[in-house]
Amino acid sequence: VQLVESGGGLVQAGGSLRLSCAASRTIFSVNTMGWYRQAPGKQRELVASITRGGVIYYADSVKGRFTISGDVAKNTVYLQMNSLEPEDTAVYYCWSSTGYWGQGTQVTVSS
Repeated sequence: VQLVESGGGLVQAGGSLRLSCAASRTIFSVNTMGWYRQAPGKQRELVASITRGGVIYYADSVKGRFTISGDVAKNTVYLQMNSLEPEDTAVYYCWSSTGYWGQGTQVTVSS
């Protein structure tokens, strides 16, 4: 099983990107899916997550700018990123609570 991500790229500060993630085949018993990111020289951090029941978490640094959505039961999750800042530059990873990770997609925000 793989989590397949798409939607990264290069954007100017203030711009938007939408990340998508879907499982290559159905993963059962997934309770939560989300997005992590890792910037050069920094630890991987949780950006946002969503549970099967619709409970959502955002890191303080992205509240009001990013929106997570998806259908955890169908193993799909999206991240709408608005008002992007250079500090958002990182590799973004899709994640599931059953321990699967995506390969990562690069997001670069230029000033």
